[in-house]
Amino acid sequence: MRRLLLSNDDGVHAPGLLALYEALLPHAKLRVVAPDRDKSGASNSLTLSRPLTLASLDNGFYSVDGTPADCVYLGVNGVWNEKPDLVISGINHGGNLGDDVLYSGTVAAAMEGRNLGMAAIAMSLVGSRYFDTAGRVAASLVGASDQLSLPPRSLLNVNVPDLPWEDIQGFRVTRMGYRGPAARPLEVLDPRGRKRYWIAAVGENADDGADTDFAAVEAGFVSITPLQTDLTRHAAIDDVQGWLNALT
Repeated sequence: MRRLLLSNDDGVHAPGLLALYEALLPHAKLRVVAPDRDKSGASNSLTLSRPLTLASLDNGFYSVDGTPADCVYLGVNGVWNEKPDLVISGINHGGNLGDDVLYSGTVAAAMEGRNLGMAAIAMSLVGSRYFDTAGRVAASLVGASDQLSLPPRSLLNVNVPDLPWEDIQGFRVTRMGYRGPAARPLEVLDPRGRKRYWIAAVGENADDGADTDFAAVEAGFVSITPLQTDLTRHAAIDDVQGWLNALT
């Protein structure tokens, strides 16, 4: 039976993580290693300033007082004698569409698995109601994962519309869309009259063309986007080299 490592960024007690576990339990041997609290927006950060605590919970899950990437690092290297065959992160409470992936702890957990040599999938529900739908999508993908071939250091980012299973229109392979700039931070006063700032909501869609993850989910399709960890803008290398040559 295949060995799967499950993690997330919403915390070890999140309903989405439990839904993922229950959906995949009939199909694989599972281990769950997740943050002990909500770590949304943690991106790929690792905890380097202190040691981490790996705690076993009554339900068999493990919690870590660290980031999603910490959890996958320990789950691959510190919990099993043998490495998992696949890392799945989620099910996130809310979408990870477009450039959300740059901030997402859900995507970062999958990316850490990919960095450690595992196949990896990030799962998100674009809403917070139909986790059973996203669980069925995850089970479908895991069942076919043996036939998937991805280039090195790449992963799948999956976004599921918040719909009943029977209303899902199908699956689409997509590219990342892009958002515009976020709004200004929201200024508030604490009880002592000191200024504090809330990070504002994400910006409006700037690129949500027909082949994007935004468009697929809006039309009721599951969006599957292959991601890579190489952020190099290869097409710009010659332009930057020409700019440098002009400076010398």
